[in-house]
Amino acid sequence: MKAWFWMVLALVWASTAWAFEPFVVEDIKLRGLGRVAEGTVFNYFPVKPGDRVDEGVLAAAVRSLFKTGLFKDVRLYREGKVLILELAERPAIAAIKIEGNKDIKTEDLVKALKSVGLAEGQVFNPKILEKVEAELKRQYFGRGKYGVEIKAEVTPITQNRAAILLKITEGQVAKIKQISIVGNQAFDDKTLLEVFELGTTGWLSFYTKNDQYSKQKLTADLERLKSFYLDHGYIRFEIESTQVAITPDKRGIYITVNVREGGVYRLEEVKLTGKLIVKPEELVPLIQLGPGEVYSGKRATESMNAISTRLGDEGYIFANVNIVPEIDDEKKTVKLSFFVDPGRQVYVRRINVKGNSRTQDEVIRRELRQMEAALASTSKIEQSKSRLERLGYFKEVNVETPTVPGTLDLIDVNYGVTERPSGNLSAGIGFSQVQGLIFNASVSQTNFLGTGKQVSFEFNNSQVFTVYRAAYYNPYFTLDGIGAGFDISYRSTDAAAANITSYTTNTFAAGVSGGIPISEFDRLSANLDFNQTTLKTTGRTAQQIFNFIDEFGKDYSVVTASLGWTRDSRDRAIFPTRGGRQSISLLSSIPFGKLKYYKVQYQGQYFVPWTKDLTLALRVNAGYGNGYGGTGPLPFFENFFAGGVQSVRGFRQNTLGPRDSLRNPFGGEVKLVGGADLFFPVPFLDEELKSAFRLGVFFDAGNVFKNSPRFGELRYSAGLSAQWFSPFGPLEVSLAKPLNAKPKDDEQVFQFSFGAGF
Repeated sequence: MKAWFWMVLALVWASTAWAFEPFVVEDIKLRGLGRVAEGTVFNYFPVKPGDRVDEGVLAAAVRSLFKTGLFKDVRLYREGKVLILELAERPAIAAIKIEGNKDIKTEDLVKALKSVGLAEGQVFNPKILEKVEAELKRQYFGRGKYGVEIKAEVTPITQNRAAILLKITEGQVAKIKQISIVGNQAFDDKTLLEVFELGTTGWLSFYTKNDQYSKQKLTADLERLKSFYLDHGYIRFEIESTQVAITPDKRGIYITVNVREGGVYRLEEVKLTGKLIVKPEELVPLIQLGPGEVYSGKRATESMNAISTRLGDEGYIFANVNIVPEIDDEKKTVKLSFFVDPGRQVYVRRINVKGNSRTQDEVIRRELRQMEAALASTSKIEQSKSRLERLGYFKEVNVETPTVPGTLDLIDVNYGVTERPSGNLSAGIGFSQVQGLIFNASVSQTNFLGTGKQVSFEFNNSQVFTVYRAAYYNPYFTLDGIGAGFDISYRSTDAAAANITSYTTNTFAAGVSGGIPISEFDRLSANLDFNQTTLKTTGRTAQQIFNFIDEFGKDYSVVTASLGWTRDSRDRAIFPTRGGRQSISLLSSIPFGKLKYYKVQYQGQYFVPWTKDLTLALRVNAGYGNGYGGTGPLPFFENFFAGGVQSVRGFRQNTLGPRDSLRNPFGGEVKLVGGADLFFPVPFLDEELKSAFRLGVFFDAGNVFKNSPRFGELRYSAGLSAQWFSPFGPLEVSLAKPLNAKPKDDEQVFQFSFGAGF
């Protein structure tokens, strides 16, 4: 064996150099260089002029040059006391072309190739092709394509360069044919497989991809399976083994999971131990399980997190709370201890904000509840993040709390924001399903010049409205968050063009508004508005309107005052996933004019995260209005309406409810509308686009009534919706099927709106 080793070494040396007698090198000359600089060669070649060399020294020097990967051949010659290096450079990669990839974008594959050393401009080493093939297969295996084939073609071109062509045959996605669980007795396979994200092919698999195997997804599913058993008291549950088998054609996958359940364990004792900085009577209510109950890993973890958060509010944001179980296998009981190690109390040195190129620093900092030089608070840090997300100015808000180097009790709080367009400058011609052809010009900013102030100027000309409007609102008119603003407008309305009873109005309005925060989530608002309205009839005006004119005339000067309460606990303003927003408002005319009336409205939205990608949204919109002081009912042009987008989809805008003498929609004094939406992301989009698009299925119900609601007259619909928060404003489209339409109802399956809030 040793003889063979020395023979091979001798052959290698003979191919790269002559046999040298030891000598002192007076000079070194390089031959064959083209792209590689001489300095690079001398940097890696360990022999310098003046060195004494022999065969061993030169062999090591040659190996050091080969290790650079820059050369495919290195030869040494001696001319007197001059050492000659004849070098053959490896070609540079001039171009990389990829063909046949459909499932993975070319730019993603190029990034993957670069990570293994194959990129344009780099030196080409044929050995790297093995790594390239392995990396590309890894990318496709992660997407369930186990039959993928990779073929590389290398073409030499001028100036010692090479062009590389990678031909990919992706093959078919391997589908999961069966998932078997062996060893389960307490729960059947159907119950356990509902915990899994992976599954066999179903009618939604084209969207969920649940039938495509992924090692990462299987690992996550096994953790879910373990959590399921732990939540039901099986504290000794184990996954003994997992087998994944692929069919010979590489298009089918069979998964077998072997489990050992153990038994159900109950809690014998639950206690707090360790260093209790916070009084036990404040921590004990945070523990969600007690003696006699079946052990639940989920509730134990939630209790641990609740205790950690409570300690974090006292400045111990790095507190450790560990669950220490004492298991008695004979009695099938558990003594559970929550061991508290608070660590050091931590203060905030600085709060840093990055990413706000437009929004002024002051606008962000006034929303923060965590202060500098104060005790760090977990709740206040997260609360500050939520307040920034609810502003609607940012696509994304992140927070980090690194420790200050060289200290044990100081942290910095770093908020990183990604801004979204907060305004719109537009002029153009458009079309609306309700308003028809529109000419508009508007300038609106919810974050004017980055100050957080809301400014808008608008001109709108459509079949329904002609509007001239200017508005201003400063949510921080005072440092305490008291808001103030004004609004002035002129509006001409053709009601018939909005699908309701026929009349026109010209209205001049001016008003002032204000708001006062009363808690972290609650705010009171007040408005005082003056409206001067002139009513005009048309050839199709109903008798009810003529009767109203006979009693009150055609010109009305009304001053209205309104009070409102709003509670906003959403996690963010755009596409929220949890929390809610509800408001109650009372508007009343001041009793000095012809018209005396009031209106009460309630609006509520509630968001519940159903799964990681599914959000359930519930909404309610109810209103009631009437006259007072013996002046009759609510003026007809203040009536409530229902139907259309943001109401009961599937029915034409504003057409539900009472009708006038000509059978045109007339509106009513009572409104009751509600619905449920199940939102989910659009498949096949990257994360950035998913934040601007979403799809949904919905169920709507509602109607408007005269005097009082009649639940038997509610209309129902169901369908699909799509929402896009575009750079020009929010856009919503829906396909709806009315479920109990009456002959007089105006149905409309396809509907859309542009500019209405989600």
